[in-house]
Amino acid sequence: MKEAKILSSEILLHIAQTLNLPMHGLVAVIGLLDEGGTVPFIARYRKEATGNLDEVQIRSIEEKLGYFRELVERRESILASITEQGKLTDELKAKIEATLDKSELEDLYLPYKPKRRTKATIAREKGLEPLAQYLWAQQPAELALAALAPTFINAELGVASVDEALEGARHIVAEWISEDADLRKALRAMVFDEGVVVSRKVTDAVDAQEKFKMYYEYSEPVKTIPSHRMLAIRRGEGENILYFLIEIENERALGVIRSRVVRTEGDWRPQLELAVDDAWKRLLNASIQGEVRVELKHRSDTDAIQVFRDNLYQILLAPPAGPIAVLGIDPGLRTGCKVAVVDETGKLLGHDVLYLHTSKHGNEESVPKLERLLAAHNIRAIAIGNGTASRETDAFVREFLSGHGLKDIFSVTVSEAGASVYSASDVARQEFPDLDLTVRGAISIARRLQDPLSELVKVDPKSIGVGQYQHDVDQRQLQDSLNATIESCVNKVGVDLNTSSWTLLRYVAGITERTALNIVSYRNEKGAFRSRQQVLEVPGIGPKSFEQAAGFLRIRNADNPLDSTAVHPESYAIVEQIAQMANATVSDIIHRPELLEKVDSTKLSAGSYTVKDILAELRKPGRDPRESFVAPSFKEGVKEISDLEIGMVLEGVVTNVTRFGAFVDIGVHQDGLVHISELSNKFIKDPSEAVKTGQIVKVKVMGADAKNKRIALSIKALLPPGGGRAQGRGPSRPQAPPPQLSMQDKLAALSSKWKTR
Repeated sequence: MKEAKILSSEILLHIAQTLNLPMHGLVAVIGLLDEGGTVPFIARYRKEATGNLDEVQIRSIEEKLGYFRELVERRESILASITEQGKLTDELKAKIEATLDKSELEDLYLPYKPKRRTKATIAREKGLEPLAQYLWAQQPAELALAALAPTFINAELGVASVDEALEGARHIVAEWISEDADLRKALRAMVFDEGVVVSRKVTDAVDAQEKFKMYYEYSEPVKTIPSHRMLAIRRGEGENILYFLIEIENERALGVIRSRVVRTEGDWRPQLELAVDDAWKRLLNASIQGEVRVELKHRSDTDAIQVFRDNLYQILLAPPAGPIAVLGIDPGLRTGCKVAVVDETGKLLGHDVLYLHTSKHGNEESVPKLERLLAAHNIRAIAIGNGTASRETDAFVREFLSGHGLKDIFSVTVSEAGASVYSASDVARQEFPDLDLTVRGAISIARRLQDPLSELVKVDPKSIGVGQYQHDVDQRQLQDSLNATIESCVNKVGVDLNTSSWTLLRYVAGITERTALNIVSYRNEKGAFRSRQQVLEVPGIGPKSFEQAAGFLRIRNADNPLDSTAVHPESYAIVEQIAQMANATVSDIIHRPELLEKVDSTKLSAGSYTVKDILAELRKPGRDPRESFVAPSFKEGVKEISDLEIGMVLEGVVTNVTRFGAFVDIGVHQDGLVHISELSNKFIKDPSEAVKTGQIVKVKVMGADAKNKRIALSIKALLPPGGGRAQGRGPSRPQAPPPQLSMQDKLAALSSKWKTR
């Protein structure tokens, strides 16, 4: 492992102040990260050391740590370069070492950076630097400029006149101006504060769908332009439909430069004025614009990635229906609806095809197939993908269940975003090498209902469809952020060591893809794990990996009952101490949490944060932190955009939250937009203040354009005056209907009925 750069006390203080964190917690986190600690582990099991810093704070420290270690490395490289040139002064060294910003560091290095041949370089070759120094010094000399300039005329060097001499001197002065670090910093700040992003349509550009129409003649301040509009303009530029620039008043910029360059009156002033104008127009304007464009891109990327992270977090932690047998349907028109049945663990039990929408006899032919599947398996739910023909398929299933009196089986529409990507992936081929892609899709849809997290980790998160301009942002930054989000979700919930796929295990703290595959191989060869300690026998897992991962691995019916909880093995001795205080066994404590009332937590040999977490876990051992499952209910008879009417009130599911609003699936194959102004009766800066991805909400139809597939919705219109949150059904439904003794009788009756057809 590469040796970590030690940061100075000044940098540490700066990070602590920027993040508003205590210094002792910051130093502890850095130490733990450098020792190979993972963010989930540090946040959950090292609270005593960090002072209870949460995962968001620790990831912020990790990000700042990376930034400043890169800065320190670059600083050392710059100092070495300037020293090698013999130009490093004590003053310059102090400035470089005091800089905590990468842009400012590069500004300081600019005068010493190897350059291509410039106008200033050519002027120096002509011996004009002393004349430039005269202008720059702005001090009276023995010779006035009118007498001094002619002395630099030299035909051999290519200086044929006084004007050429003065022009060359101005080129040198202009370069000095453009390389002034303090001036560049001031100009950048001015452009950010006063600049305006201006976009225009490229002449003769074709925008067939008029996607960028609002940006044909558009302007907005650099300071306030939101990420989604900046990214839209950049996308338009990338598609050669738009171009944009950053406008700033030239006189304002020239005034800033003059105030720093022209200090006294004299015969040099007209020449300095010309040099200032040249420096801005030829050197600084384009350079500063480029830097601001890069910063705007970074700012927009960061904002868009955060939106993606927030949405992904909600999607991954969506309530699971739980370990029940599910029949998944991937709807289709021409090729039929692919059907797959999975058991409580997600294992494939059978599959078929229902031709519901290909002939007038489709339903009649499909009923016996569905009856047979229900009779053969103890199916508790039917999950229908929300793609083409989903509403028609949903109507058929609901009518079927109602007509057969199967009230104990519920039907729900599930997002199939990314299911096709999974179906064609290496992971799917490994799981089901002999199955058609569409059958794999139906399996994925069924499993998504059981446990969204376990299934969605198999899919590239960029395919799930909850991002904002995700293809336009920095892809490495996006991937790192999304991986961190998945890691956070997986470790928050915990992972069943004996049933989880390697695709889920690889996100457990301390476990890599290789060790995840080794765990599955070990499990297949040796059988189910009986204890957490047994994981140490898996190739590639040593003491450090075990330390990081153990608390997030769960083993049901383990030899040690604590192995099914979030209590870390390093704290098992504390639980033994708790059991002794309660005059009980560890097993008694887990099955009878009321025994914990006898425990005096102040006498336990552990820190207060650790003790608090252990007691909370023992009160609800192995509890899933996700909410209870709730199924959305779409309005009967509303299947297409053409079925929508202004003023109609519908129930839907929030599928994506962006900076400008939220998209809601109301069951018509096209999500409607609730603009930020229609989310709440009170002012909100961010749509996530009002709704979250996966939330079930009630909306009012404000407009529907079938031609352009645009639906305008409002939540605000249904709220009482003066505020309130989005209306919708809360998580009140149990994870799944409890088993009924009459179910088998009903299934047996179905089977008998099917056989007599």
